[in-house]
Amino acid sequence: MTATRLLASQHRQVLALLKKAASAQDVETRRRLLQAIEHRLTTHARIEEDLFYPAVKELARENTEEMVDKALQEHRVVGLVLAELLGVDPADERFEVDLTVLEGLVEHHAEEEEREMFRLAEKLAAGGAGRSDGRARRRGLASAPGACRFD
Repeated sequence: MTATRLLASQHRQVLALLKKAASAQDVETRRRLLQAIEHRLTTHARIEEDLFYPAVKELARENTEEMVDKALQEHRVVGLVLAELLGVDPADERFEVDLTVLEGLVEHHAEEEEREMFRLAEKLAAGGAGRSDGRARRRGLASAPGACRFD
C-alpha cells in the first residue's frame, strides 16, 4: 500500500466515525466514538506531519511549501475544534454543532489534500523528479519498519 492510499484510507475511517458519532443517540456511544476519532486524528496528523509532508517538500518543485503550510494550518484548526469538542458533554446540543463543524473541516482537508497534494506526490514519485535527494527520502519511507511505499 502506498503512503497516499494509507492516508486516504485514514481520511475515510475518520469521516465514517464522525458520521457514526453524529447519528449516535446515547451519550456513552458518542463518548466512545469521540475517543476513537481523537486517537485516529492524532495518529494520522503525526504520520502526515512527521513523514509525509517533509517527503512531499523534498520531492516536489511546484507550490508544495504553500500546500504543506495550508495543510498544517488545517491540522491546527481541526485540533482546536477537537479540543473544544472533547470538553463538551455529549448530551449537550452544542456537541452536535461542534461535531458537524469538525466533520466539515476534516472533509474539506481530506478532499483538498487528496485532490492536490496526493496527486502531485504520486506523479513526482512515479517520475523520479524531486529536489536534492528525494530518491533517498522515498527509499527511507519505503524501508522504514511498518512504513508504506511512497511511490
